Amino acid sequence: MSALSDLLAAGRPVAGHRPWPRATIGAETWRAAISQLRDGNFVLTGLWGDGSWIHMALRDREAAEIAVLSLDCPDRRFPSVGRLHPPAIRLERAVRDLHGLVPDGTPDTRPWLKHPPEPYAFLPAEGEGLHQIPVGPIHAGTIEPGHFRFTANGETVARLEQRLGYTHKGTEALMTDSDVTRAARLAGRVSGDSTVAYAYAFARAAEAALEFEPPPRAVWLRALMAELERLANHLGDIGAICNDASFSLMHAHCGVLREGVLRAADTAFGHRLMRDCIVPGGVAVDLDEDGKRAIAGLLGEIARAFPPLINLYDNQASLLDRTVGTGVLRPTLARQYGAGGYVGRASGQVFDARRDVAYPPYDQLRFDVPVRDDGDVNARVWIRIGEVEQSLALVRQILDRLPDGATFVDLSLPHEPLEGMAMVEGFRGDILMWLRLGADGRIERCHPRDPSWFQWPLLEAAIEGNIVADFPICNKSFNCSYSGHDL
Repeated sequence: MSALSDLLAAGRPVAGHRPWPRATIGAETWRAAISQLRDGNFVLTGLWGDGSWIHMALRDREAAEIAVLSLDCPDRRFPSVGRLHPPAIRLERAVRDLHGLVPDGTPDTRPWLKHPPEPYAFLPAEGEGLHQIPVGPIHAGTIEPGHFRFTANGETVARLEQRLGYTHKGTEALMTDSDVTRAARLAGRVSGDSTVAYAYAFARAAEAALEFEPPPRAVWLRALMAELERLANHLGDIGAICNDASFSLMHAHCGVLREGVLRAADTAFGHRLMRDCIVPGGVAVDLDEDGKRAIAGLLGEIARAFPPLINLYDNQASLLDRTVGTGVLRPTLARQYGAGGYVGRASGQVFDARRDVAYPPYDQLRFDVPVRDDGDVNARVWIRIGEVEQSLALVRQILDRLPDGATFVDLSLPHEPLEGMAMVEGFRGDILMWLRLGADGRIERCHPRDPSWFQWPLLEAAIEGNIVADFPICNKSFNCSYSGHDL
């Protein structure tokens, strides 16, 4: 048995939780799980409140197992995970704000999503010649709000601390008591640039709860949409990172390619971002011949235009001077935080939910997961380049093998409360979705977890020792979501 299986065996299994197990446990087993996190045997994939319960989702590194451990807190208190495992600290602060569950022994008791009127107590930094630079929450561009407090010695950053939560929308509360259709639409609006990935995760979680298999054509169309979304975002990011180094030519050319992806998506699926196209039960729109031709033309254009852009990036000394060795994220820290996506894979982490969770149709597709271990801005650019190339190959495979048939089947309402869970690979990394359906088919509780929860703190570490002027390019190379993080 694996270490995670041992913890599950010490508790009581919860019936109707799919596809991975959930068990209710006692405080001692909860503490044992924290010790395993501290020792690096598990990856924390989620931590959320639910009435008087606190749930912790874990992934066993070696056994590739996923499970949820649940602890009842009748006194509204639970042993802090963040006391021994820092990646849990922000999640615990959010749980306290949203559900009133108090982590005992936490090293950080400050609110997270709640913004009280009194001044926020930023962490102190002491030393000769230090000064503070406040940036935001309002920024000089079309960008979501977030406050960044720099402590610097001259131009060198000694500490960065983020203050987020300005885009808190109460998404989880809005989902509660919604029907599945409305909740799916809300899921697709958690983070606009990942609307496909979130809708995908929600649909898979709802279908897992109901033990429902969507039509094969819908399964393949979902993956097609997900890869188009990944292409659009990676192409946009590559250009934007170069633009933050004042190399606007790359920005312009990548912007043209990104626009091509959005137009092809609009032709194929009726919406540039493919919002509300993935629904529980299948997909809401089919792909016709015009859509196939648009996507095929897009593939040809990217295949023609993208390789010269890679060469342009790789041979521009002034650009590489800004990206190589800048904003280094150490692999040990990326591993501790379970960082996914290009942030984790640029720092030696190999996890990709498409391959390692292997949900269909990815279990039938051929692709590589690019990984580097240098961990700087340049590495994060090259991971994106590699993923663009892999997504192009995936889209071709999907178009070649797309089955015929129905694209949607109505879901049957449950006769008893059921719980479902899913993990889907978005362009930033793995998105977790957990939900409970009541006997009437309405949402009793839903928790979406963005990969940015485990990436934002790493940006604070990566910028230390860099100059203040390099923050924009470091920040863009991470490109964490404000909206997905703040819910």
